[in-house]
Amino acid sequence: MIDLVNAAAATRTLDQEMCWSAVRRKDRTEEGRFYFGVMTTGVYCRPGCPARTPLRENVRFYRTPADAEADGLRPCLRCHPAASGVEANRSRIRQVCDLIHSKVAGGDVLTLGQLSREVGMSPFHLQRTFRAAVGVTPRQFIEQCRMEALKAKLRESVSVTAAVYDAGFGSSSRVYERSDSHLGMTPRQYGSGAAGIAISYATIETPLGLLMLGATDRGLCFVQFGESAGQLLGSLQAEYRAAAIEPMPKPRAPQFRLWAESISSYLRGEHFSLDLPLDIQATAFQIQVWTYLQSSPSGVTKSYSEIAQATGNAKAARAVARACAANRVAIVIPCHRAIRGNGQLGGYRWGLDRKKALLQVESVSKFSGKSGST
Repeated sequence: MIDLVNAAAATRTLDQEMCWSAVRRKDRTEEGRFYFGVMTTGVYCRPGCPARTPLRENVRFYRTPADAEADGLRPCLRCHPAASGVEANRSRIRQVCDLIHSKVAGGDVLTLGQLSREVGMSPFHLQRTFRAAVGVTPRQFIEQCRMEALKAKLRESVSVTAAVYDAGFGSSSRVYERSDSHLGMTPRQYGSGAAGIAISYATIETPLGLLMLGATDRGLCFVQFGESAGQLLGSLQAEYRAAAIEPMPKPRAPQFRLWAESISSYLRGEHFSLDLPLDIQATAFQIQVWTYLQSSPSGVTKSYSEIAQATGNAKAARAVARACAANRVAIVIPCHRAIRGNGQLGGYRWGLDRKKALLQVESVSKFSGKSGST
């Protein structure tokens, strides 16, 4: 267990030159990391305070507003360094985030109660303060860290089962239980044809042909190639037969354009990382296969048998192929990296020519020094 008293004491030591440089630049990106006090005026400020820069010999640095006020200083009336409880607790929340990262990386399981005892805050106060500062609850942040740890473990391990346990999940079924928060649509929602779910769509031209993107308010649920917009719309409607499907509305267009450009840039060979939000439904086995493929480096292919062995079931090669065929989000889940054991490409839902082109793009990136994973 981490000794938080010692950890907190260690964080009291600030890089004086870094802090002074930030004050001189009036760097607002450093706000919340430290505060500076001007001993001649008796006030303390944020790093980005618009007031005239004081002389260096008159300045001291503090971790929190409480530290500055304990030194007899009062808050600046221009930059209001203690304007909210969230700001005053920002460095403490940053320590909580660091603690979560450390615990998750070690495979430990954290509950809100355990975390609140570790940091000396009530569960209610921790929950409220953490969400206000970070934008998600501590539990959601922990789950995000665990899923990132799972992907990291998969890059290091040949076994999905080992990676699942090393990342702190009790079993692969535990990963499946998180599908609602990490993959989005629940099995019940998908089984009902996405009843009650609104899906927006748009088509884009790419180097590999026409591509339709469909998305809910939680992420992409449909990324598929086709010969025409009408054919693609029919496929989307068949996939989500009970959903309310409509063209992408203007208020959501900027975010949608970012997703579309990211995919187009990937297909042009300009970058090789696709970390896009998804809203799809999957079985526990599909999650294992898809997460394994997402964690594999660009330009690296795996046979269906190798993927099956990594899931802990060496005889499940055919099931791996079916999981790839069930993929509804082309490229984002890179099932084109799965090939036959004899080196042949095998099947591909959107055509072997596209599969060959995708692998060629990634192969060129591999040998040109560009790298990444999806």
